[in-house]
Amino acid sequence: MTSRVLLFGSSGFIGAHVRAALERDPAVSELISPGRDRYDLVEGDRDSLIALLREIAPDAVICCIGRLGGTNEELIRANTLVAAKLLDAVEAAAPDARLVRLGSAGEYGVVPHGHAVTETGPTAPISAYGISHLAGTSLYALAAAGGRVDAVSVRVFNPIGPGQSAENVLGRAQLRLREAVQLRLSEIVLGPLGAYRDFVDVRDLAALLRSVVLAPSLPSPVYNAGSGNAVTVRAAVKLLAEQAGFDGEVREHGTGPQRSAAVDWIQADIGRAEAELGWVPAVDLATSIKDIWAAGAPG
Repeated sequence: MTSRVLLFGSSGFIGAHVRAALERDPAVSELISPGRDRYDLVEGDRDSLIALLREIAPDAVICCIGRLGGTNEELIRANTLVAAKLLDAVEAAAPDARLVRLGSAGEYGVVPHGHAVTETGPTAPISAYGISHLAGTSLYALAAAGGRVDAVSVRVFNPIGPGQSAENVLGRAQLRLREAVQLRLSEIVLGPLGAYRDFVDVRDLAALLRSVVLAPSLPSPVYNAGSGNAVTVRAAVKLLAEQAGFDGEVREHGTGPQRSAAVDWIQADIGRAEAELGWVPAVDLATSIKDIWAAGAPG
């Protein structure tokens, strides 16, 4: 069976890798990736989106658009209202299409140290970012349970890999390290690095999203996308510094991002994706770090 897939956000860090994974799959007969000049998913109106869906008649719609930071209003618009708009439009214009969105580990909030969170675990986000994603995931789960739309959310933990965004801690660390190597500096300064994070390679994430898009049926409305392992951010930055050949001091100062500053531990239980979709991560942390550095400075 071949599929026509409509992908929003193909120019972003995650979206570009998702596009590459779908383009390689013979089960995808056509991949349509409209830019903002054709339709702006954040600013565009629902009627125009309905018209676009009727024109394309996709078998699947995947959204890789969202915000990591900004005001409460900006986060709600990009992460919640976009989800709601897509849900309404797909139900009206392409009710048989599978609708896939990216959620976030931030939906879980504070997790007991050493505990791997499952998709059925408690969700108590502690930031507007996490709330904005949990609202979108909840809307999709309700729609799926009611048989309105074949909707699914993939909760993304900490995506890393080639093309790493400077919005993420390893992207920022890479920029500081490149500057330090170029200028022969003896130290770089980053925020606190003691928190434990579950880093998942963006190519593994793209492989999971491809499986979610193309699976004949989905038993569950939510899947975790992580590596299944938690390491300190400090350990990941150390690996990156080694790749850079930087032997100076990495000084920690200030505060971390508001969306995750109070969460000192997060690790995904990825058993559901393995059991239901046959997906397991294939790229280890050391390879991800090596490829981040080899890919060059983030844009």
